[in-house]
Amino acid sequence: MERKKIGRGGIRSAGYDRNSRELEVELDSGAIVRHSGVGEEIARRFLNSAAPASYYKDNIEEEFPARRSR
Repeated sequence: MERKKIGRGGIRSAGYDRNSRELEVELDSGAIVRHSGVGEEIARRFLNSAAPASYYKDNIEEEFPARRSR
């Protein structure tokens, strides 16, 4: 999965796999969080948001199942 550099709000980078509907978010701490079941439109809005950390907290973090690595 190719990630886009975010570099704001505690998010280092993020990427989306539309086949698996999985959003991968790399935090500044180095932790990687993978959210499953994320729709393409929500992922697109997050990746293109002017305030990605706010969008993530409001629309993704608590809404979609997540597993953490690293």
